[in-house]
Amino acid sequence: MNNRVALVTGAGRGIGRSSALELARRGARVAVTARTESQLESLVQEVAAAGGRAVAIADDLSDPAAPARIHARAKQALGPIEILVNNAGIGSSQAPQPLLDFDDEFWHLTMAVNVTAPYLLTKLVLPDMIAAGWGRIINISSINCKVPAMHAAAYVVSKHALTGLTKVTAKEMADKGITANAVCPGVTATELNDKRLQYDSARLGKSFEQLEADASPLGRRLLPDEMGALVGFLAEDAASGINGQAINVCGGTVFV
Repeated sequence: MNNRVALVTGAGRGIGRSSALELARRGARVAVTARTESQLESLVQEVAAAGGRAVAIADDLSDPAAPARIHARAKQALGPIEILVNNAGIGSSQAPQPLLDFDDEFWHLTMAVNVTAPYLLTKLVLPDMIAAGWGRIINISSINCKVPAMHAAAYVVSKHALTGLTKVTAKEMADKGITANAVCPGVTATELNDKRLQYDSARLGKSFEQLEADASPLGRRLLPDEMGALVGFLAEDAASGINGQAINVCGGTVFV
């Protein structure tokens, strides 16, 4: 990636961490952000041990001022952002609730992190990308932007919105050397998904292991590294013809 500069949100664990490591492996310098500083520091050390460079920026994207802070610190440390990975999000597992009982405060919190923060970060990085004539914006959406999930109204709606933001960005930036795409994970083996499966296990009367086996036609959950691999490719010059797409990584669970 010729020392390109990437910013990955929600990089402390799971898909964000795998994405940051993959970008670093491909030669990018990576600014990583999440709420938990200890997770970021271990990630920075892992990147450094492999010969790469990363900087940690601990912040909370539920704060509307956080995107500007994160962008300023990342740009000061590494230079203009050329690759943005909007991964940070509040998952369906964090507060599963039926629609009629859905907590309004949690709805607004989910929208702040899953939609508003990516929107603000996208606006912040675009001027430098336009000036350079090159850029990659990769949003981590979900197959739930195509098929709904039970008891996850805020999550499902937010992923529809994030995918919409992806397509608008792709359409408006296509003639400027900038692509925008969404990665749509299926059921993925993360700590947050563990909580969701525990909730569904109690709700459906199925074992955790059975739900894991039913997670995809592959007979297993997907892995964060499988998402990171696609993120890495979409950030390459070779992916310049892929724009405005919402790409499933779900083992064949969804075909749209």
